[in-house]
Order: sequence, then C-alpha cells, then structure tokens
Amino acid sequence: MATQSSNSSERHALSDTNHKHFFVMKEFLWGAIAGAFGEGMMHPVDTVKTRIQSQAILSASQKPKSILQMVRAVWVADGLRGFYRGIAPGVTGSLATGATYFGVIESTKKWIEESHPNLEGHWAHFIAGAVGDTLGSVVYVPCEVMKQRMQVQGTVASWSSVVMKDNIAMKPGSQMYGYYTGMFHAGCSIWKEQGLRGLYAGYWSTLARDVPFAGLMVMFYEGLKDLTEYGKQKYIRDPNFHFNSSVEGLVLGGLAGGMSAYLTTPLDVIKTRLQVQGSTLRYKGWLDAIHSVWRAEGAKGMFRGSVPRITWYVPASALTFMAVEFLREHFNEGLSNDNTREVASVSVEKKGSPLQGAA
Repeated sequence: MATQSSNSSERHALSDTNHKHFFVMKEFLWGAIAGAFGEGMMHPVDTVKTRIQSQAILSASQKPKSILQMVRAVWVADGLRGFYRGIAPGVTGSLATGATYFGVIESTKKWIEESHPNLEGHWAHFIAGAVGDTLGSVVYVPCEVMKQRMQVQGTVASWSSVVMKDNIAMKPGSQMYGYYTGMFHAGCSIWKEQGLRGLYAGYWSTLARDVPFAGLMVMFYEGLKDLTEYGKQKYIRDPNFHFNSSVEGLVLGGLAGGMSAYLTTPLDVIKTRLQVQGSTLRYKGWLDAIHSVWRAEGAKGMFRGSVPRITWYVPASALTFMAVEFLREHFNEGLSNDNTREVASVSVEKKGSPLQGAA
C-alpha cells in the first residue's frame, strides 16, 4: 500500500514538472506568434519610419520629407512592393524577440520576485523585459540590419537613382552597397563585404534602444494592468463582471508601446543611422553619431521619425499583447483543464490504494 502511494506521488510530481515545463514552452510559442503577427501587420509603417530617419545619409537632403511626402515618394517610386521590402528578415527577427520576450519574461519575473524581494513590483517587470529582449537581440540585430537596408533600397530602379554628396553620397549606380534581391542574398552580401561586424552593425546602439524600451514597455503594461484592476475593484461592484483579456491587452499594450516608443526615439535614430550607413562610414561609433546628429540637426534630429515610430508601435504593441493574451486565455485554459483532470485521476488512485492493497 505504501509503495502504491509512493508511486502515485512520484507520478503526480512528474506530471506537475512536465506541465510547468510545457507551460513555459507555450509562452515562447505564443510570444513568437504574436511578435511575427505584429511585425507583419505594421511593416509598411516601419518602412516609412526607416526612410525618414535615413534621409540624411541617403540624400543629404536639407529639407527632409514629411510623413505624407515620404509615403507618396515610396508609392510613386516603388508601389505597394516598396512598403513591404525587408518583411522576411523583419518577421524572422520578431519571431526571435517575441519568443524570448514573452517566454523568458515570466520566469525572470518570478525569479527576481522570489530571490530578490526588494526588487518586487515595477522594477522586477523592467528587468524581466530587458533580459528577455537582450537574449533575442542575437538573432534580431542581423535581421534588423538586413531589413532596414532592404527598406531603404526599394526597387532596383529607385536604388540605382540614389545620389549622394560630400563623401556620404555617390554617383548613380555606385551605391553604398549592392541591391539585395532577398533576405538570404542580403545576409550573404553583408557577410562577404563586412563580415560579422557588418551583420551586427549598431548592435550596442540596438541594445541601448531596445533594453530600456523593452523594460519600459512591460513596466508600463503591468502598471496599467494594476491600475485597471484597481479601477475595476473600486468602481465595478458586479462580482460577475468579466473584462475580455484580449481587449485589455489590445488597449493597454498599445498605450505601453506608444509611451515607450516616444521616450526611446533618440536611441532609435542613432541605431538606424549606424545600421544604414554601410561601409561608407559617416559615423565612427555610437557616441560620435549622437554628437554629430545633435550638432547638425539638434533636438529635432534626435526625435526625427517619432510620429511614425509611435504610429508603428501603438498598433504593433496592441496587436502583439492582444494575441498573447488571446493565446494564453484560450490555449493555456485547455492545458490547465487537462492538468486538473490528471490531478483528479491521481487523487482517486490514492484513495483506492488501501482497497488495492487489501485485495
């Protein structure tokens, strides 16, 4: 009888361990799906943002185009295809960051809250988001370099017509780098011309942008969730009231993404300039880029592209958090039900042990 009870407990413990491991893997999967979904939906806006931020390098223009002028320019020169240049590396990078961001974030938050209780609350959320995004940067940054170079190129005809000046621009037909026909071609070409350094161009500036952005976004999101929960408890007396978690993720995710995007726009400008410049080096490094942009363009230059950046991140973050909350609510619920049935089965087996032993 004791042996049967012991075996039952072991099976239960093993089942519980497998469930926890499976749940973490689900978080990686949900994050990857949600990240790719958000990037795919908002890629055209990101293309416009990248083009606006890259104007100083590509055309040395004294009068940068506005958002509407850039949209019109892309449409006239490249058509609909121009807005979706670089979508393959963009989605690939978002798969990686989405997986690590949402997959690592939960376990990191729990680890911080349990091991370092003094960091409980919003600081735990900030660190968790930063850690998750940092891990994803290993895949994300090379994809981002390929994506942005393909975005600024447009079609073959428009890239061939780019004219640069003052050591920044070149004659038509002699660009910073050749035209990329696709993601694989872009990766191979960058590796051949610049090696690993080219694929990871602007890596530290990317971390300098994304680590605070990721930390701020999850901190804002969790803070807004706490505020929403407080509001529901204070103003909604109906105990049966249920607010759809997907809608909550849509609204709160959009707000969190928008606020974080604006605050980190200067870091995004520096990262984009470093990654787009190619082998024709205008900026020697991160600090030199900050100094050069500030000296030549001032605060306006540091926040260039902030409107399309926010326009991209509000819906992209909203869609991403909505997708994650939807997947958690509908699929993790089924997983929990399966686990509950398994626990009940083990409980029945335990209760039946004395009879089985007597038999």
